[in-house]
Amino acid sequence: MRSTRITAAVAGVVLLVGGLSACNNGAKGSGSGGGGAAGGDKAAPADALKAAKEATAAKNSAKFDGTTETTNANGRFKQTTKGGLDWSQGMQMNVENTLSGAKSPTGGKPIKALYTQDAVYMNMGSAMPGAGGKPWVKYSYEALSKQMGASGTAVKDVLSNANPSMPIELLMASGTAKVVGKEQVNGVEATHYTGTVTMADLSKNLSKEIRDAVQKQLEQGGAKSEKLDLWIDGDNLLVKKEEHVSGKMPTDATAFYTDYGTKVAVEPPPASQTMTAPGA
Repeated sequence: MRSTRITAAVAGVVLLVGGLSACNNGAKGSGSGGGGAAGGDKAAPADALKAAKEATAAKNSAKFDGTTETTNANGRFKQTTKGGLDWSQGMQMNVENTLSGAKSPTGGKPIKALYTQDAVYMNMGSAMPGAGGKPWVKYSYEALSKQMGASGTAVKDVLSNANPSMPIELLMASGTAKVVGKEQVNGVEATHYTGTVTMADLSKNLSKEIRDAVQKQLEQGGAKSEKLDLWIDGDNLLVKKEEHVSGKMPTDATAFYTDYGTKVAVEPPPASQTMTAPGA
């Protein structure tokens, strides 16, 4: 149960910082961005996306509300994640994850989690066996790397480099970006961009150890590419992202970003309320 919950936390991290695009440690180059124009503006999508990437990255923090659904051998699995992201010094987060369906390891109960620069803290409740009444469990990224191999190492890599501008950069680098048109997102007008990103693009800039692990997982799932849709508002900020992956384990993910520049509390819980996970 403990290792399953750790894996669930890792999945939450990947979703939060950009879904599958978080596996890409910074796409290289801007790509052609495709053709077309946004809302009558004759600028190429690549120019508009570049402005959005820079504006979004510069904000350093935002609120996040996302849902991902994946089908595997056990059925349909759903995860919702809400909270705050702060990428001013690497990605740090204060979020709540809810896992449901497909024999959820948490029984559908929300789990509060803090991702700091060196560890993730998960509030499992004071009734957890062996916790000694302490609700928070600490898993250092170093320990996760030892316990989970490439998957654990990926957590630290992602948190060190990621922010919501990553999917914008990835869409630019794909060279397939095109404008769909103007649409409303939570009452705000935004320009909708779409494109296709190959799985090779998603993993080509990772270290060899992690890249091999990612490629193995992708091959097992039968996925070769993902459809990536982004919505950019009038302030050049990412406000919505959708990812769709087919294959043996089809996945659909939707994320909303709001309140850019908000303060996010990422201080670790008191030591008196925290236990270190066994083996961590």
